[in-house]
Amino acid sequence: MPQSLVFNYTHIVFSTKDRFPLIDNAIKTELYNYLGGTCRELECKPYIVGGAIDHVHLLITLSQKIPLMKVLETIKSHSSKWIKTKGQAYQNFYWQRGYGAFSVNPTEIEIVKKYISNQEIHHQKKSFKDEYRAFLKKYKIPYDEKYVWD
Repeated sequence: MPQSLVFNYTHIVFSTKDRFPLIDNAIKTELYNYLGGTCRELECKPYIVGGAIDHVHLLITLSQKIPLMKVLETIKSHSSKWIKTKGQAYQNFYWQRGYGAFSVNPTEIEIVKKYISNQEIHHQKKSFKDEYRAFLKKYKIPYDEKYVWD
């Protein structure tokens, strides 16, 4: 087969360092747009970017030209530097070191988009830690609690 065809929907989740509540209403829309723009620069199509005050969710298709690890490294480092230029309130902004990346069945794209768009409501009942643990359980990812959080 002479042509390489790749289409991977990926749901990415990561939090602010120590889950500090730094993604406030003053910055969240601009941050989500920035994250989506960085994805596009990396030839990863963003379908939706959202989150809550202490974490973000991205639903993207991965580029076949760049590994996932590099995508996350670029998104997180560029956005962290950018947000620090947005005022004194964000001078101590950092992302957690790790992340979660979960493959998404194409038939469930609309479900994931709706889930991401309802993060504010969702997190009135469930913490980020509980949400993340639920993803790990759903995808049957073994983990050691002491290495998941920073």
